[in-house]
Amino acid sequence: MEKGLISVDRWAEGSQAYFLTNLHTDHTQGLSSTWAMAPIFCSRVTAKLFPFKFPNFNLSLLRVLDLGSWHSLSLISPSTGSKVTVQVMAIDAYHCPGAVMFLFRGEFGCMLNTGDFRWEKNCERPTLAKEMLLNALKDDAVDVLYLDNMYCNPTFQFPTREVAAKQVLFKIPNRDFSFNIQFLNHDIVIGIDTLGKEDLLLHILNALNVKIWVWPERLQTMHLLGFHDIFTTDTSLTRVRAIPLYSFSINTLEGLNRMHPTIGIIPFGLPWVVKPFEGNGKLFDSLLTSGYNRSKVSSKGGKQNDKSNGNLESVKRFHKYVYSVQYSDHSSYLEIEEFIKLVQPTSMKGIVSSSSCNVDPFYYFGRICGINQPSQKLDNEH
Repeated sequence: MEKGLISVDRWAEGSQAYFLTNLHTDHTQGLSSTWAMAPIFCSRVTAKLFPFKFPNFNLSLLRVLDLGSWHSLSLISPSTGSKVTVQVMAIDAYHCPGAVMFLFRGEFGCMLNTGDFRWEKNCERPTLAKEMLLNALKDDAVDVLYLDNMYCNPTFQFPTREVAAKQVLFKIPNRDFSFNIQFLNHDIVIGIDTLGKEDLLLHILNALNVKIWVWPERLQTMHLLGFHDIFTTDTSLTRVRAIPLYSFSINTLEGLNRMHPTIGIIPFGLPWVVKPFEGNGKLFDSLLTSGYNRSKVSSKGGKQNDKSNGNLESVKRFHKYVYSVQYSDHSSYLEIEEFIKLVQPTSMKGIVSSSSCNVDPFYYFGRICGINQPSQKLDNEH
């Protein structure tokens, strides 16, 4: 596609239409309440949350795209000055509330930008989204796939979110589960982002029949998402609290334990620390980029040992107060592979360039497309 027509999750000057896949901060860098350059296309849920993240934004610039419907844009070619028609469809990315993929088609061919996504097997929403995508494509080929390559590395195998949620419950005090007897008098804190992991919290509160404490801004987000009366900002009503990920630290847990016995749970796709707790009190606050739960997969796709099966033993204790569970809103390596097999793109580019674990997707998956393409700079410019 010719430059100067559209941008996805990029907010530099020079495009005629802008598209926002989700409201996480790494997708909105450069966007502010004073934005006035051009319309922004997004999902209905994102549009509902938008004023909370960007107060005083000119909402007349937002354009809502309903899932599964083609929308036509009339743009002007920067090079020829002639009219260019671009059709776009939003498809559920199942990453965080409001997250979507964008499928574009026109004289330039067909282009798909996944944004951040997770399409798990045997899950209703991804199944419906897959059908929507295939019906939209019909006999068209995807010429360029802009792919969420966050975990595009065979190192990263982790369970479905449903299984991971059960792993979290495995460590939460509950008199119905005898193996939690050691934590019956403990408070629980769970580190989450400002958006996302809602399904995990709902799984916990439904299983334990408790309310969950969240901070005031998060409560407003929950209300905007339609969750009323099940979350609270009153700490006296519950022992289970969801705290901002940026405030989840060993210092925080140690401080809480000076007041009351507390354990922390970090639900995240990447292991949170370099190595599990060995009883010496030492902790390294950094992300592991290799050697964790490794499944030996070559660039030719040969798998040599079993992937993570999501059993409860995969819950890792990284500190006497902290447990890590691999609950990811990004696709695992094998899920990325299945997605590429489904789409069969002619070319593809990774949209994640800042992660220390990302790999150019052609390194592992070029064989699926049948094209040998040299490594490219990972960018998301259209």
